[in-house]
Amino acid sequence: MIDARLAALAALALVCLSPVRAPVRAQEARPPAPGAAVERLELVDVRYRVRRGLDELVGDRRALVLAFTTLDCPLANRYLPRLAALEAEYAPRGVRVALVNAGPHDAMTAIAARALEAGVDLPLLKDHDAAAARALGVGSTPEVVVLDAARRLAYRGRIDDRLRVTGERPAPAREDLREALEDVLAGRPVRVAETAVDGCRLAGPAPAPSSPPGFAQVLPILERRCQGCHRPGGQAPFSLLTHDDAWALAETIAEVVRDERMPPWSAAPGVGALDHVRALTLEERRTLLAWVAAGAPEGDAPATPTTAAPPPDTGWLIDPPDLVISMAAEVELPAEGLVPYRYELLPHTFEADTWIAEAQLRPSNPRVMHHCNLAYLLPDDGYQRPHFITGQVPGGQPMRLEPGLGLKVPAGAVLVLQIHYVTTGRPERDRISLGLRWPRAPVRKQARHLRLEEPRLEVPPGAPAHRVRVSRTLPADATGLALFMHMHLRGRDATFLAHRPDGVTEPLLVLPAYAFDWQQTYFLSKGAVRLPRGTRIECVAHYDNSAWNPFNPDPGATVRYGPQTHDEMFFGFFFYTDDAEDLDVRVDPRTGTARRWH
Repeated sequence: MIDARLAALAALALVCLSPVRAPVRAQEARPPAPGAAVERLELVDVRYRVRRGLDELVGDRRALVLAFTTLDCPLANRYLPRLAALEAEYAPRGVRVALVNAGPHDAMTAIAARALEAGVDLPLLKDHDAAAARALGVGSTPEVVVLDAARRLAYRGRIDDRLRVTGERPAPAREDLREALEDVLAGRPVRVAETAVDGCRLAGPAPAPSSPPGFAQVLPILERRCQGCHRPGGQAPFSLLTHDDAWALAETIAEVVRDERMPPWSAAPGVGALDHVRALTLEERRTLLAWVAAGAPEGDAPATPTTAAPPPDTGWLIDPPDLVISMAAEVELPAEGLVPYRYELLPHTFEADTWIAEAQLRPSNPRVMHHCNLAYLLPDDGYQRPHFITGQVPGGQPMRLEPGLGLKVPAGAVLVLQIHYVTTGRPERDRISLGLRWPRAPVRKQARHLRLEEPRLEVPPGAPAHRVRVSRTLPADATGLALFMHMHLRGRDATFLAHRPDGVTEPLLVLPAYAFDWQQTYFLSKGAVRLPRGTRIECVAHYDNSAWNPFNPDPGATVRYGPQTHDEMFFGFFFYTDDAEDLDVRVDPRTGTARRWH
């Protein structure tokens, strides 16, 4: 019996000492040691561009610092100014510092808003599911990784030893990140290549749901967030009304939802009294991603629409227009090259004051119209001063005023279009039509706006966050309706503030990651923003003219105000009504003019 037991133990020992081992799961793999080459990382920047190669991150720099953060880690937040100071100090010596958010619940707009609030203009990256953190052996925030010019891991650990979970020093005893950078820049091995990090542990991959959702759970999300554009006649290139529609594009849906590219929404959460919010909630994102991961099943329960079916495709997103005005002739566009802005007078003159409730600009060829502005010109101004009415921009919606509001076009006015066309690789044609619908309810108030413009705009070469601020004062007690911002490719962020006469400042809207491709009107909740006469409406914007901006045509150029995309613009709009106004204009639904009573 003893011999048998010894034999069994010997056999077990041989098995344990055998070089054959069970496969190591990805999350159990050993982190790379200092000196190891880093082959590849995949991160997403706040412009929703995937940065897959280290060439984009490191470039010709001598070192790259990736500082891992989450929004809810207090130590990470307290170290933001320190990281910004290190970037300013070491950038002339060829060092880049980038913030990498690895929080599973942190939305991209919230990440950008936190950096804007802290005055930090470092590159911002998102590490979905903390995949890059695991690949680099990062387990906490605020942990930093230093890569040298050869893409080798030179240092991993803390920034310094000043801030601790249980307290802090008046000054650091050792500045670990600074010491590591000095060693890398001197071309020698980092003397202390790894240090322990006090901070917040990163969460692991999210567990899969026990029962994946079916299309019955997905359809209400698509109705709330997507089908306004993704339907026949909408602005999006495909429909998402049915299971078959969504199933065919399931992987695309998962990618744009994970990266937060869709639905387009640039407003910071929790700032301002905004209505018609498009952004997905965390639970909605989880549901969509789990549905795709499960194979986009239709499910057992029928997917019954929870909202009314979309209206028939009439070609208009507004109610049936009362007047349609088209350009006098088609425009012929070349196959390639830059198309100068076009200015087209529409063949119509308003013989009397006319009230508009809805307006839509509709190109015959949507592929070629990037955006178009509509304004009226008056003979009193020699037809030289445009008065803005509305516009059509990527991601925007037609003008639809609520009952009781109207926009007045004075007698004698003519309409002019400012059109930005783009080429498609083949000769194209287009003819824009304007649909106008008159108010059906009495007009109590006129829709008005303040335009905040900076025609002297000048952005210096390489500037990562050039600040511009413009303000105008409300001439009356007012109720806010909406806000809109227009910049070009270097636009980085914009903040609208209301400075009341009593000294109180109210944030109205923060766009921490402005997107040129998705310019939206941000509507204020009805009656939520009431401002007294003398309130100063201010817009503060930053422009990124650096090489880090992936859409920057020329980081070495000084950029000035101009109409082309490679130029820049600063146009902020605050739409409002005058609280004292009560017009009671009864509009003739046949003509849009005030009814005459006999």
